[in-house]
Amino acid sequence: MARYIFVTGGVVSSLGKGLSSASLAYLLQSRGYKVRLRKLDPYLNVDPGTMSPFQHGEVFVTDDGAETDLDLGHYERFSGVTAKKTDNITTGKIYSDVLKKERKGQYLGKTVQVIPHITDRIKEFIKHDTSKEDFVICEIGGIVGDIESLPFVEAIRQFSNDIGKKNALFIHLTLVPYLKASDEIKTKPTQHSVKELRSIGIQPDIIICRSERPIPLDHRKKISLFCNVDIKNVIETVDVKTIYEAPISFFNQKLDIQVLNYFKLKSKKPANLNPWKKITKITLNTKRHVNIAIIGKYVELKDAYKSLDEALTHGGISNNLKVNLVRIDSEKLKVSEIKNKLKNVSGILIPGGFGKRGTEGKIEAIRYARKNKIPFLGICYGMQMAIIEFARNQLKIKKATSSEFDKVGVHIIGLMHEWEKSGRKVKGTDKDLGGTMRLGSYDAILKDKSKIRDVYKSRLIKERHRHRYEVDISYKEKFEKKGLIFSGLSPDHKLPEIIELKNHPWFIGVQFHPEFKSRPLNPHPLFSSFIKAAKNHR
Repeated sequence: MARYIFVTGGVVSSLGKGLSSASLAYLLQSRGYKVRLRKLDPYLNVDPGTMSPFQHGEVFVTDDGAETDLDLGHYERFSGVTAKKTDNITTGKIYSDVLKKERKGQYLGKTVQVIPHITDRIKEFIKHDTSKEDFVICEIGGIVGDIESLPFVEAIRQFSNDIGKKNALFIHLTLVPYLKASDEIKTKPTQHSVKELRSIGIQPDIIICRSERPIPLDHRKKISLFCNVDIKNVIETVDVKTIYEAPISFFNQKLDIQVLNYFKLKSKKPANLNPWKKITKITLNTKRHVNIAIIGKYVELKDAYKSLDEALTHGGISNNLKVNLVRIDSEKLKVSEIKNKLKNVSGILIPGGFGKRGTEGKIEAIRYARKNKIPFLGICYGMQMAIIEFARNQLKIKKATSSEFDKVGVHIIGLMHEWEKSGRKVKGTDKDLGGTMRLGSYDAILKDKSKIRDVYKSRLIKERHRHRYEVDISYKEKFEKKGLIFSGLSPDHKLPEIIELKNHPWFIGVQFHPEFKSRPLNPHPLFSSFIKAAKNHR
């Protein structure tokens, strides 16, 4: 039977529950155990697919086509375990499922209530689709005390009783702030957060204390005393210079050992932190660097391109150099400023996105990269903008555009009205936006003797998609006559997946999102190749 670890947060949000869960997962794996990670989100959206990146950050996509919380990206990158649809659920999905059953009369006339019907559905999710895992780590979104998270906290309390307390462990992550004015570290917020958790019926077994400074022993003893937790289980985590230090930090604090001790388990093998020490050294100490411009609409919020930022860092790691990200707001980017803003960059990247806002800035930046032989990578929407730029300036189709943001003109890019996958039909409409995209992993066939074939070292690849619009394949011949090659196609040759320029050192656009599959310990080949090209540019 699997052991369940529940991770809650207190005091403030964004403390790093996802990173802590992912780091613990790696350490337990390194000790010889099989781990699964899950996220329970308290917001009412069915999924984050229709939420603005400014609101919620990046939408992470799984192989099986789920739009999920960005923490699942942390889980995959640190543990290497591929996430599934069954690893993320929201309050919206929980209530939707319960109400569907109620409409069908499956509750046999009973009054449908938060307890037991909502909490029972949450417990079903926690236990569903698990097999042979030694540990299932469940992160609860938000913070204890939020009204939205109460059903989840109540559900995990019940779940612990259902499976027996010896099979469930509660970890509570809190902030231990440092007050500069008085030069003091304060434990009171942690005490109140744990008090709130205990009032709901949960006594934390381990407290992880997040602080910008080391927490003195007497302060940790105070937390131990007032929160009724053994001093060995009061784990401090001081702010690290890079997230890749997190597994090392938790290892040094013996978090994994304390978890195993709680469950009366022994380590099957010594934990191996050498890979993380190696990449941490490269990330922090290497003096060589390249500047990469990310030109997008959501650059003001760092989490909006979380997987992309990480994938570029991984590309730097594989080339033994540091990647400096130059974030440029495409909406504010003027044609007259492009040369000046991009003069010190060695690579230009246009990320995924939606809508018309900021498109002209992206198109002009792509033109600059093409004409000045600067390494360029266009991802999803970025590839489509590259297609439009080339059509306008090389094919002389001045009104080339996408039906996504312009109802008139020549639609080089058009809405995908229907897509079939494994017998399931997904239709795009003007009314419903949620769940209408080509989502998840799809195959692509790579052209012989192409640059992309050299990058992947394979003829067949599988990558994750998240988009509604497709490049019109009927223009393929016209583009290729002018030197823009469709070097990757769907297996039926109907959908362009990859483009590249013939007479350019490195100019590639992809319809998918390769950043979702990059790992710090296994960088994605496309980002490794892009950063290598950028390194050689200067």
